[in-house]
Amino acid sequence: MSARWVVGAIALATATVMVAQEPAAVPSEGWRQVEAGYPLRFPRDHGSHSDYRIEWWYYTGNLSSDDGRRFGYQVTFFRIGVDPAPANPSRWAVRDLFMAHLAVTDIETGRLLTAERLARAGVGWSGASVGTLEVWNGDWRADLDGESHRVRAIDGMFGVDLHLEPGKGPSAHGRDGISRKGSEPGNASYYYSMTRMPTSGRLVVDGEEIEVRGASWMDHEFGTTFLEEGQVGWDWFSLQLDDGTDIMLYQLRRDDGDRDPNSAGTWVEPTGASTGLEADELVLVPGRRWLSPSSGAVYPVEWRVELPSRDTHLDVVAAVDAQELDTDASTGVTYWEGAVTVTGQVADRAVTGRGYLEMTGYAGRPMSEMFR
Repeated sequence: MSARWVVGAIALATATVMVAQEPAAVPSEGWRQVEAGYPLRFPRDHGSHSDYRIEWWYYTGNLSSDDGRRFGYQVTFFRIGVDPAPANPSRWAVRDLFMAHLAVTDIETGRLLTAERLARAGVGWSGASVGTLEVWNGDWRADLDGESHRVRAIDGMFGVDLHLEPGKGPSAHGRDGISRKGSEPGNASYYYSMTRMPTSGRLVVDGEEIEVRGASWMDHEFGTTFLEEGQVGWDWFSLQLDDGTDIMLYQLRRDDGDRDPNSAGTWVEPTGASTGLEADELVLVPGRRWLSPSSGAVYPVEWRVELPSRDTHLDVVAAVDAQELDTDASTGVTYWEGAVTVTGQVADRAVTGRGYLEMTGYAGRPMSEMFR
């Protein structure tokens, strides 16, 4: 299937990508909409929520080898609903499309290795189970091993085979159980993260197997409609500080240059207790920029993060500037996703940390056209 067809399918499905309330209303298109009040339960909600149009399972992490080499990684599985009830009973009828992205950043050499996949569900090429974590695209997969997660995605000469312990467990984002992305009813997601998952296993880089350890971050979101007209993209941060604090932040950017009021965040204590952050509590100031030679996009690869209500001041810097992914053969989106380092202060404590940064809408069509 051509990338153009994929983008058309996403648009046809009014797709989006970005979790908590019992499924209720069913819109005329046949997909459920997000509503407040859904109680997250596990392992049930690690599984697929096939009544909703858009869903993703997102793993990122910072890892190190015994000899001190540093790496970042990303493995993402996307489910995009095309037709909730195909009239054709054949297994070949397209109800859902599954995409997957794989990236490994070799920080020492400054290289980003990427791969992507696209497959339909129904004939066993890809899919996701309901009620527990089991999502796959070919031989790339994420599933449960007890309460831990196993993530495997190897593409020829590079990839990951990792074991992620639950760490602090899941933290829900948003207010009243939903993470709102727009002002219209339903433009929201059910969204939770596992913010600090002790990780071990192996990376494959240029065919070499490397034993690694570190920490991962898992995001799982699902919903039916997300963005609204004028929302061109977002900047998303997952930060793990050395004092045990984890921070998720995102700002939605508008086409008039303003930040959307539906931007938000979550502060997760070392104990796992979490507190939501509203848009007016976030000060995200872009700094030095990097010009992509392939897309022509200009990305801020250094940021100043201020959380005045938490007396927190952080500098977030890309571990490698060139961490842009061009996914023309799957989702049709060009975006920056990569490992970052963190320095700064929380109250009177100096802190350092690592994390991941995602920036969309700097190249290609506005994300509101893709995810509406």
